[in-house]
Amino acid sequence: MNLAHFDLPAYLTRARQVLLTPDEAAAAPRLPEPPSGALRVGVDLGTAYLVVVVLDQDCRPLAGEFQFAQVARDGLVVDFFGAVEIVKGMKQRLERRIGRELTRAATGFPPGVPRAEVRATANVVEAAGMVCTGMVDEPTAANHVLGLQNGVIVDVGGGTTGIAVIEDGQVVYTADEPTGGTHFSLVIAGALDIPFDQAERRKIDPDEQPALFPLVRPVMEKVGSIVSRHVRRFGPPRLVLVGGSAAFPGMAAVIEEYTGIPTEVTPEPMFVTPLGIAVHNQFQET
Repeated sequence: MNLAHFDLPAYLTRARQVLLTPDEAAAAPRLPEPPSGALRVGVDLGTAYLVVVVLDQDCRPLAGEFQFAQVARDGLVVDFFGAVEIVKGMKQRLERRIGRELTRAATGFPPGVPRAEVRATANVVEAAGMVCTGMVDEPTAANHVLGLQNGVIVDVGGGTTGIAVIEDGQVVYTADEPTGGTHFSLVIAGALDIPFDQAERRKIDPDEQPALFPLVRPVMEKVGSIVSRHVRRFGPPRLVLVGGSAAFPGMAAVIEEYTGIPTEVTPEPMFVTPLGIAVHNQFQET
């Protein structure tokens, strides 16, 4: 399933409007009335951010929440109890906002993660009080939203870069390798001799990004190298970047220069994969 019937930029803008930080969510008003019909819920345990998304039965965004949290690393859950507590808190605030209990959710994983580790991600969802109804690799989830027919989705997350080659609307190849936004922050911290947390804040500050670009360009080129190595034999017509790290200004230009393949960044790239995970979720009935 994909969202081809929606105007993608408008859809992602709407999603960003309802996806809030915990502080914003605590003060957010409730929906005028609880949504009727089925719900789709997605939980994305990223290396840098944990995201929970709630869609209505037509896959329109109802509510969501995101929080910086280092509970996973390269697709592996490294702080199980911390992840469960964060998801529980998000679940409770979302239930208050929409006036419905959330009982089922899907989750995602980077391609190539061992099956036992994928199950650990599902266990987080279930320990937080929801039945895990589906697990999907992250680039495939992203294509539930993008509906790409031919090309490559590159999901540049916090810890890894995931790749999905799409031909005739079908995923024909996936891969995943370490390198992502965390590496941006590590390079910035080392070059400027500052703590990692401070580097993370400066990395996402638009006023700081132009000065930081020369520092992180080699990491972007590493992403380009990974992509080029995996997709060369397919000869794709274009690359579409998603994931929070793809939002760093200049990312698409560097990848295109390195690979020689036309490259674009989708609007609101951080939320494409979590939305796709929610689309993958089986319906939660009333």
